[in-house]
Amino acid sequence: MRDDIQQHCAVIEACNQRGGRMLSIVDLIEAGTFAPDLAAYALAAIGKGASFMVGALPGGAGKTTVMGALLNFVPAGIQPVAADGLATIEQGIARRDPLACYICHEIGDGGYFAYLWGGVLRRYFELPAAGHMLATNLHADTYEQAQRQVCRDNGVPEAAFQRMNLLFFLSLNRTGGVWGRRIATVWESDGKTPHRCVLPDASAAFDVATSRLVSLDEHRAARTRLDRILASGARSIQEVRRQVVTLYRGAIHQ
Repeated sequence: MRDDIQQHCAVIEACNQRGGRMLSIVDLIEAGTFAPDLAAYALAAIGKGASFMVGALPGGAGKTTVMGALLNFVPAGIQPVAADGLATIEQGIARRDPLACYICHEIGDGGYFAYLWGGVLRRYFELPAAGHMLATNLHADTYEQAQRQVCRDNGVPEAAFQRMNLLFFLSLNRTGGVWGRRIATVWESDGKTPHRCVLPDASAAFDVATSRLVSLDEHRAARTRLDRILASGARSIQEVRRQVVTLYRGAIHQ
């Protein structure tokens, strides 16, 4: 298990564009980016295979930071893989074993590592049809901006976009002269129907009863696991991943 955790976290670390330690969900809860109930919802949904996207319009808002923290919730046994080009994506589409979570470092036409655009992005959005997960981020503050960028600008079919189950949008706020980030809105889809807003603004309390992805029982179980992670003293992405994997394996053997 140790080597699996190291490999998992190495892929997350490769997303780091600004140096320093990649933050974990523990850091983001303490910083106020995620409320615990919302983090438990993400743990439950991503923990059973939901693909996800993080959006914010300004650079440096923390999209990659949040994406990296959420990648720790990917189910045990599903390895994160950098979607570094068409060959990697085609290989994933052609096979279902092993299942993976393909990471697009950013939806953009910048020519950087694992940045995807145009026809390659369209193929990327076909990976869930082969059973794989997606994780990515993009410069968008709202669902409408994200949908326009993905579907209109890149020609991704709406049905394929719906397989991006979770969309988290960040907002920046300033308190006491210090800038911080919060999850402003959240949208979800079951993969077959249009996205619905399940968190309308940063000041609203998350209500899992609005979700079609996560049941009340699943959310309750995820909140229990999250509380155990927070109580464990884990902080780094390696320590948190170890806790997630241990609690996941314990849950499926109960």
